[in-house]
Amino acid sequence: MSVTELKNKVLFGKAITVEEAESLVFAPLEELCKAADEIRSRYCGNGFDLCSIVNGKSGKCGEDCKFCAQSAHYSACVESYPLMSSDALLRAAEQNAKAGALRFSIVTSGKKLCPEEIESLCESVRAVREKVGIAVCVSVGLVSKKAYSDLRSAGASRAHCNLETSERYFPKICSTHTYADKLFVLEAARSAGLEICSGGIMGLGESWSDRIALAFALRELKVKSVPVNFLNPIAGTPFEHNVLLSDDEKRRAVAVFRFVIPDAAIRLAGGRGLIADKGEGCFKSGANASITGDMLTTAGISVKTDIELLNKLGYEVRI
Repeated sequence: MSVTELKNKVLFGKAITVEEAESLVFAPLEELCKAADEIRSRYCGNGFDLCSIVNGKSGKCGEDCKFCAQSAHYSACVESYPLMSSDALLRAAEQNAKAGALRFSIVTSGKKLCPEEIESLCESVRAVREKVGIAVCVSVGLVSKKAYSDLRSAGASRAHCNLETSERYFPKICSTHTYADKLFVLEAARSAGLEICSGGIMGLGESWSDRIALAFALRELKVKSVPVNFLNPIAGTPFEHNVLLSDDEKRRAVAVFRFVIPDAAIRLAGGRGLIADKGEGCFKSGANASITGDMLTTAGISVKTDIELLNKLGYEVRI
């Protein structure tokens, strides 16, 4: 089927197949991206979800994810510190809210937070919700349903855990936890009443079939917030010499994800700063959400700059 035929299929509410998604890998890029933007407009309108993040606990992680600067298995230079205090997290939330971000995600290193850390984080979430009002998301590793229930009661509305890649390729990037562990965590968060946020990283050495398999796994999970990261190779990690994806390949990945999950917030995340136009082309190719400000261990793009770009493109920043 042609791009137009597949676009019309999606616009009429029908889901495309894996084989049809794989055909989009070879479709003319501009036609594909324009069609993806039409799908985005139909299903999501002009709303744009802008989320800021804070590295709430950094470094010394016992997991061996080959892309990650925070892993203790590798020699990347990254600052290490324990879980930030409630006062520090509150200040970070205030700064991001004042700049214009409507979501604030607290991300922590390590396999999971211990019960004492969860209790401390709950205090922080309560303080942010009461004093700032910004929506709070948490990315706290492989924690239990009870931990998620406590965080939800404290005021968190969303939990994040990336699948990273396809189930087939996952063992190539991590050996200390499994793809199934991540699925379990997403189900635990959802059953605790939280929205779930999950996506992956492009540029790990995966194939297009792996990327498409990831998109379909997220569709099956009914994920509506989908971070699309592009690897920023960090010195000292096993992937430090991976070749960067071209900007055109990044646009194609975003467009294909839009065809597969038409009603999701497709969120540009890590690696956006490496794109020549800082993501503008992707925002015209189906992406309608982004991480703004600094990333976990690398510099990002300021909230002010992002809002100026989004206003130019006709988007409205809202949840």
